[in-house]
Amino acid sequence: MPTVTSTDGTTIAYETTGTGPALILVDGAMCYRDFGPARSLASALAGTFTVCLYDRRGRGESGNTLPWSEDREIDDLAALLEAVGGEAALLGVSSGAVLAADAANRLPGITQLALYEPPFIVDATREPREDTFVADTEALIARDDRSGALKKFMKHVGMPAPMVHVMALTPPWRKLKVVAPTLPYDLRILGDTGRGVPLDAARWSSVTAPALVLDGGKSPQYMRNAAKALSEALPKAQYRTLPGQTHMVKAAALAPVVTEFLTARP
Repeated sequence: MPTVTSTDGTTIAYETTGTGPALILVDGAMCYRDFGPARSLASALAGTFTVCLYDRRGRGESGNTLPWSEDREIDDLAALLEAVGGEAALLGVSSGAVLAADAANRLPGITQLALYEPPFIVDATREPREDTFVADTEALIARDDRSGALKKFMKHVGMPAPMVHVMALTPPWRKLKVVAPTLPYDLRILGDTGRGVPLDAARWSSVTAPALVLDGGKSPQYMRNAAKALSEALPKAQYRTLPGQTHMVKAAALAPVVTEFLTARP
């Protein structure tokens, strides 16, 4: 299995599949190569791109040098860019979309961005995230109450309490508990974007890469408003809705649209 070494010495595990221009997949919270949408997306995109799947730090087979910072995750992407030839497009999903957009502010090798449903709260279409949400989650992790942190997060994203209870009894819960300590990382990446107020467009004002921001037609309105807001904050962005899709987007719906955007002639 290939690896790269990030600036702080952390080993980042990755693999590539397919042929064509490089495309790096950036997972959302708690997902990694063997848990989440990455493999199905890679399979759907490998006919057109050399797709790079990697385990974000603290997940799968990657290391987790502390203290964590988003800058270190961007350094990880810089190392991956070098490994795939110096240039690549990024496809980011959920909080991975936010990390991808932030990385494009700093890394010149990012040629294009495809971003699906950044989990912001930009208006009053849902209640804002509590001011103490991140600190409370970190406190649960600090006392090794991983299930407590997961349950708090699942309820926050809209999963009914009975479903959370049932999910905690299933085999995937064990995999989630392994990566639960990385949950605060994604919450820190989101920053203050959960307050129910408009985005600070200055955060992405230096992004020069063309971007496509997508949402699902069956996703909650607050999520769709968030995607639209990011498309307006990025200097060179388009916005598109995938009919019938939710936050758990199907690769068969997302891949063709991403392919069309990334391969379109200027």
